[in-house]
Amino acid sequence: MATEIISPIPKTPLQEFWYYFKQNKGAVIGLAFIAVVFFVCVFAQYVSPYDPIAQHRDALLLPPAWLEKGSSAFLLGTDDIGRDILSRIIYGARLSVFIGLIIVVLSCVLGILLGVLAGYYGGMVDIMIMRMVDIMMAIPSLLLTIALVTILEPSLFNAAIAIAIVSVPSYVRLTRASVLNEKNRDYVMASRVAGAGVLRLMFIVILPNCLAPLIVQMTMGISNAILELAALGFLGIGAQPPTPELGTMLAEARSFMQSANWLVTIPGIAILLLVLAFNLMGDGLRDALDPKLKQ
Repeated sequence: MATEIISPIPKTPLQEFWYYFKQNKGAVIGLAFIAVVFFVCVFAQYVSPYDPIAQHRDALLLPPAWLEKGSSAFLLGTDDIGRDILSRIIYGARLSVFIGLIIVVLSCVLGILLGVLAGYYGGMVDIMIMRMVDIMMAIPSLLLTIALVTILEPSLFNAAIAIAIVSVPSYVRLTRASVLNEKNRDYVMASRVAGAGVLRLMFIVILPNCLAPLIVQMTMGISNAILELAALGFLGIGAQPPTPELGTMLAEARSFMQSANWLVTIPGIAILLLVLAFNLMGDGLRDALDPKLKQ
């Protein structure tokens, strides 16, 4: 009697993505951490034990609960004017993550638009866009960001705009390279012969096939935005006190590095974990979306 051979059921695109993504254990850990952070950020007003700017004058410079003289009422301690560090970390993380997302969306949209135009049209359009990108990339990103914020006046909103502008060149170059690689393929030629207009060819036919590297770049872009936002806050030209922002918290704690080192250590660790989690998840996305890395 012949044995019936059952062919394996093909994976859906989502199943295939998850199969390759979960091979990277660090990426799964990063994704889990980011999921927890997003939950805490969304429900910060319910998770946070205190108002982040409320001052508890009877509890100044309390160390974390696990250290001597610490209090269970303030798990991560308090600062020099009695504000709860845990509450400020929660609201600071929410600010960093959400502003980071806005920065990435703004820079990605503008970068994709310019990159598609440069890659599709070529010629003088390509030269003008890419020379501007080259000039921006020739200047250190942090220096250019500081210059833009100084021109716009220091504030959290202006810092976000400046970081978004400085982040555009990386998306332009990546989109242009992907469009150049795709625009002469058979499916594009077929769409052109079928009568597809220029806008349809650029944004409906070509662009969806360029999204994989852009998604990875966006993930990495969030971590870069968080770092740059914290750097501007530390320099005093980003979020302004008493806004609970991680970089601003580090700046306010500079004079207490010896006497109350938790004021510097805890926000620093929070920035480290946020950036590391997004970078790990970006590595996993690259492994799952890049066909060259699939086994």
